[in-house]
Amino acid sequence: MHTVAVLALDQVIPFDLSAPIDTFNWAQLPDGRAPYRIKVCSVTEEVNAGAFTLRAPYGLEALAEADTIIVPGTTDPTGPLPPGVAEALRAAAANGTRIASICVGAFLLATTGLLDGHRATTHWIAAADLAAMHPAVTVDPNVLYVDNGQFLTSAGAAAAMDMCLHMIRKDYGSAVAAHAARMCVMPLEREGGQAQFITHSQPPTPAGTTMEPLLAWLEENAGRDLTLDDIAARAGTSARTLNRRFREQTGTTPLQWLHRARVRKAQHLLENTSHAVERIAVQAGFGSPTAFRDRFKRVVGTSPHAYRRAFRGAPDGADASSGSRGPGSRESGSRGSGSRESGTRGSGSREVRVPQQT
Repeated sequence: MHTVAVLALDQVIPFDLSAPIDTFNWAQLPDGRAPYRIKVCSVTEEVNAGAFTLRAPYGLEALAEADTIIVPGTTDPTGPLPPGVAEALRAAAANGTRIASICVGAFLLATTGLLDGHRATTHWIAAADLAAMHPAVTVDPNVLYVDNGQFLTSAGAAAAMDMCLHMIRKDYGSAVAAHAARMCVMPLEREGGQAQFITHSQPPTPAGTTMEPLLAWLEENAGRDLTLDDIAARAGTSARTLNRRFREQTGTTPLQWLHRARVRKAQHLLENTSHAVERIAVQAGFGSPTAFRDRFKRVVGTSPHAYRRAFRGAPDGADASSGSRGPGSRESGSRGSGSRESGTRGSGSREVRVPQQT
């Protein structure tokens, strides 16, 4: 039997802790046997999980006996690891144990140095901070999980289940993983990555800058067929001067800014109307449905049709139990707006925005 040790540290995020426990426990072999044994372990017997206190039946010695170790996130993942944790994780890694982190648990795993030289992910809202704090780790904020073989990292909430289902499939095959997915009421594989859950806001522009009126005009006219010369004429300057000033004040180019504005408009239309994709392509200012699909996939990470299935609310009077998914339900409620952040947690002079239940 495959032993999975779930590491519960103080201020563990409850969903990060429970998601792998439930997902692995749903797995069942064809003869009905359970393929996994789950052990919750910690440094101390009692663990503060925020809203409640839990008792961990096992200590750090369970990590040495595990085939897989799961590292859930905590509400302050940038702090130091408790004594003995880094050493226990490194020793397990040296013995070939598979180690996976969930959401901001990637910060904890990266602290051990085990992710150095590897590609990794975390919740998109914390990805830039992970990359800044651990420059030896290649952080990809656009995927649901990363599998480096021995080390795996996942994004938030449902992405933890995606990663666990992936591990079940590697351990026991697609049939066992598909059964666990059905019991979790989850697809075995989902379209797109984290990019579809990221709010693509424009770079902030200080109020009162010379670009502010032009940006407002671009937002209002994003659906028009605009060229760089059109935008420069509106600004009353040359295209070359416009590019230079625009980049100085916004950090991007006029056309890149316009493309983002069009994608945001398309997202709004996909979420709130039943218009055909071809019509939305025209309304959002794209030259053709093909150009629209290509640009949308490049920015959002999934197709317009897949985005609409994920984020369009159920029609009025629809039965919520019928399986229709509302906006953001394919991860956590924060994927569309970042609304489930717990706030700002300090890390020396830096600040890391940590999703509380991601």
